[in-house]
Amino acid sequence: MSLVSSQPGAIHLHSPTKMPLASGYLWNKQMMLQINCQGYANAQFMQPEPASYAGAPVLQATTFMQPEQPVYAHHPGRFFYIKDEETGSLSSIPFAPVKKNHDSFTFIVEDQTIRWDITQDDLVMSLQVRLDEEKAVEHWTLAISNRSNQVKKLSIYPYFPLGYRSWMNQSADYDQGLQAIVCHRVSPYQKIDDYYAQRDFLELSFLMAEAEPDSWEARQSQFEGELGLHAPAGTQSALLQRGDALYETPCAAMQFRRRIARGQETSLRFSFGAAQTMGQLKQWSKTFFPDASTTKRPDFRYTSAISKLSTPDTAFNDFVNLWLPRQIQYHNDLHRLSTDPQTRNFLQDSMGLVFLDANRARQNLLLALSQQNPDGSMPDGILLHPQAQLKYINKVPHSDHGVWLVIAIHCYLRETNDFEILDEQVVSHYEPATSQTVFSRVSATIDCLASSRDHRGLSFINQGDWCDPMNMVGHQGHGVSIWLTMATAYAAKLWAEICSRHGNNELEKKYLDLTMHCNSAVNKHAWAGKWYARGISDEGRTFGIEADTEGKIFLNPQSWAMLSGAADVDQRTRMMRSVNNHLNTPWGLEMLSPAFTTMHEDIGRVTQKFPGTAENGSIYNHAAAFYVYAMYLHDKGETAFDGLRKMLPADEDDHLRRGQLANFVPNYYRGASQQHPRTAGRSSQLFHTGTVHWYLRCVIDGTFGLRGHFDRLLIQPQLPHAWEQASVERQFRGARFDVSYQRGNVGEIAISLDGSKLESPFIENIKAGKRYRVEVTLPILEEAAHG
Repeated sequence: MSLVSSQPGAIHLHSPTKMPLASGYLWNKQMMLQINCQGYANAQFMQPEPASYAGAPVLQATTFMQPEQPVYAHHPGRFFYIKDEETGSLSSIPFAPVKKNHDSFTFIVEDQTIRWDITQDDLVMSLQVRLDEEKAVEHWTLAISNRSNQVKKLSIYPYFPLGYRSWMNQSADYDQGLQAIVCHRVSPYQKIDDYYAQRDFLELSFLMAEAEPDSWEARQSQFEGELGLHAPAGTQSALLQRGDALYETPCAAMQFRRRIARGQETSLRFSFGAAQTMGQLKQWSKTFFPDASTTKRPDFRYTSAISKLSTPDTAFNDFVNLWLPRQIQYHNDLHRLSTDPQTRNFLQDSMGLVFLDANRARQNLLLALSQQNPDGSMPDGILLHPQAQLKYINKVPHSDHGVWLVIAIHCYLRETNDFEILDEQVVSHYEPATSQTVFSRVSATIDCLASSRDHRGLSFINQGDWCDPMNMVGHQGHGVSIWLTMATAYAAKLWAEICSRHGNNELEKKYLDLTMHCNSAVNKHAWAGKWYARGISDEGRTFGIEADTEGKIFLNPQSWAMLSGAADVDQRTRMMRSVNNHLNTPWGLEMLSPAFTTMHEDIGRVTQKFPGTAENGSIYNHAAAFYVYAMYLHDKGETAFDGLRKMLPADEDDHLRRGQLANFVPNYYRGASQQHPRTAGRSSQLFHTGTVHWYLRCVIDGTFGLRGHFDRLLIQPQLPHAWEQASVERQFRGARFDVSYQRGNVGEIAISLDGSKLESPFIENIKAGKRYRVEVTLPILEEAAHG
């Protein structure tokens, strides 16, 4: 059996040890659960800031989700011990903590559920988790059937560690009326104002059972004893001790004794999560365990602009049809578990949302504009909740946020042709409140970008641009970002196009002139013969050039020089050769090379990160997506698709190398492949990334060439050479386009619409509600024809 297999809407992993960090994630509007194949879990819910109802048995700091997060013996998890009462044999599912090899094992990641199918000692076990539709609650089902010739006498122990809940007040005990272990806590605070802000927190953690347990334990030390999690003391006795936790580290452990005859099955259901009060929990308990015969599985809920993708690459099909829009939806539902998402993140998330829910994307864009600063710049974060405040990274001034506003609105207009939005009045949320049109506000944003340049015409970087940890290039007020200068040129070029269509030729010329001046500046001060430099420090040192021993070449300036139009044909050829020679790996494009190994005080903390991780030379998929998009815009479809495909694991060896399933694109894969080849390609396992929004746009605009062009649909595909045929469904302006691609004996691309040949690659006069049939014939490429 292969290590990884796929079925429609599901990915199967058939070993708990070969890819131990392989995981799936579920979410609703309140919470997120990530759980790996062995049963270790991370869960957070919003109230309004991220909180947890289960954690480690030590005091934990609140941080963002971390890449390559390790697991350890007491890492929070969802574990079920199984003890044969006649032999004393003890195992656990899904795998941890006992980690006894199963006879068979399948970890199944689906859209709405995560499951395990396991056989062990003639027991067939099925374990499943789904999230409540609204509440911060997990719903678990365990079914065990006996396929042996003898009666099986088992003790089943669900064990959900709760961790150290509070240094002020924590306790736990079993509530017989609820059939639940309930943990009480008080969130610590020092300031009186914090008390009032925390009064309505969901402070209760609970594990509730559908059936009454034979026994229970609420004190971690009593359950675990001195023998460790692989053989906890509680499981060595006939019954758990029914202990409580009184300002002691709590846990949620239950015991169910079951006698299972040959061919029979037993089933247990549990709910695990957070509640505010006991009264609320009692009310909720009435709905947690509905009759299984009346429970309907939720419908598939991600409507993407493209769907029903069919190509020779089945893994790519599965990802684009399900996992890609799912990851985009996740970002827009929970905003990376933040109430003040970085503006660049919020806007790029909204760009991806344009292809799933354009109306909601429109609302996001208006919300962002309502928080625009009086000088026209965009804030470092967007506040999503009345109690939200700018925190952490959003207290550090960054210089790039306005660029993403223009890119997102341009994408929205191309897809929807909703030019009415430009005349909509937006009232600022600060005092004194002012009202301006969207058009005026976006123009002011570009004017602010234009004014924030030095005497050379290069953009000041402040304490970081898109690369947050490049925080010391310009903190003294002199350093500049070559990338941001290019991004400003690109944004001005896009807005000039909108100005033209909006009937403002004067502003069109103004922003085209700005594009030209920015491009001229980077060519004069940053072109280094084979590629563009990354920046110039406060002290005047140009970095990201061939003379550097570390950080010799950066990917972003090469990508955006092609997007902005700064690079001519000869420069593009040289850059692409340099990117291929210095940054290309079997797992994608590295963000820079060689990775930094020591602190460079004129660049910043990016140089302190371990070589090959995060922004320091990893295969940072977000940056790689920019390059892919630039390749498609310059008709380099083969190179572009190679970049897209490398973001997903391929064969079994590739899965093992990356350690991740193809159910999401991670923030990064390990890079520094020349410096640290052993770890190169390893996944960060972090599914928070702006990559996915660009990925979908690359697939729509580039691979299948079904690009919204304001009032028309542009057909301009760049299918990989090896594909002989493909098909896809495209939703556009309320109409449906069934598009098929076939290579044939034609000299150039031929397009027919409902059987009639098109003279140009545009479909016009589109009628909402209508279904169109589009047939695209592509030339047989010489290299493909010869194998």
